[in-house]
Amino acid sequence: MTSLAYESIFLGLFLIVSLFHSSLAARKLSELDQDLPLVKYHKGPLLNGKTSVNLIWYGKFNPSQRTIVSDFITSLSSSPSKPLSQPSVATWWTNLDKYYSLTNINKSRNLALHLGTQILDEKYSLGKSLNNSHIVKLASKGAQKDAINIVLTDADVIVDGFCNSKCGTHGSSDGARINGKTYKFTYIWVGNSEKQCPGHCAWPFHKPIYGPQNPALVAPNNDVGLDGVIINVASLLAGTVTNPFGNGYFQGPKEFPLEAASACTGIYGKGASYPGYAGKLLVDPKTGASFNANGVNGRKYLLPALFNPKTSSCTPLV
Repeated sequence: MTSLAYESIFLGLFLIVSLFHSSLAARKLSELDQDLPLVKYHKGPLLNGKTSVNLIWYGKFNPSQRTIVSDFITSLSSSPSKPLSQPSVATWWTNLDKYYSLTNINKSRNLALHLGTQILDEKYSLGKSLNNSHIVKLASKGAQKDAINIVLTDADVIVDGFCNSKCGTHGSSDGARINGKTYKFTYIWVGNSEKQCPGHCAWPFHKPIYGPQNPALVAPNNDVGLDGVIINVASLLAGTVTNPFGNGYFQGPKEFPLEAASACTGIYGKGASYPGYAGKLLVDPKTGASFNANGVNGRKYLLPALFNPKTSSCTPLV
């Protein structure tokens, strides 16, 4: 089995300043060279067809935490069982249609994501210190064909580079042979940063360690770590769909690309024009929580702006 990770994402806004020269994935759109083409198409395929999103829970996650993520995946569908209040997670997701319309391979998006299996590994079968090969091994527990397998590590698990240079990654790997043919599956890893680095990977629900010290926002699901996980999962899902095998949409080096969401790091609402300010967001009058997207079962989420390849600009949901 071979694997290659195509993106690491670090959402702490202090990185815009401190890692500007060393990490393209951490740069803010306004700091990029505007003379360069942004998020260029490299002629490879985009994900399409019916695709299961399988969740591999590594470590101790309680049922309510698992539901926060599974409800988000279900909310991505453009036709949930009950219409969602607007703005919705599904509306955010349809912004990726623009990427398909500009390609020579996938002129239209018929990608249909659905929540697949959920696998619990509560006994830390590979220990509490993981590297990328461990992540791929865990991801391979999910479906091997037409799948995005998401590995979520709990707050006690140390992953190489976590907090220091990344909050999560996405990549692809050769799966098992099915009917004599080998398929590739895509995978995502995201860590729960609640204990290790909430100021890095759960901003804006926690004050950043460096940079402007604006007050932290109230997390919409009352869980700073998991609401941070949602931001990272959303960004990496957008990158996985539009750059699944390293030759789709991205800008910069293939190993550290800017993709559909990571090109807009730190932008969640209109007016997010300077580091430390997420933009003008919706506020739940009951809880005071900030959000920009409605999901199933009354859920609310904060999702990153997506880069619009037709206008070369970041488009926040609100």
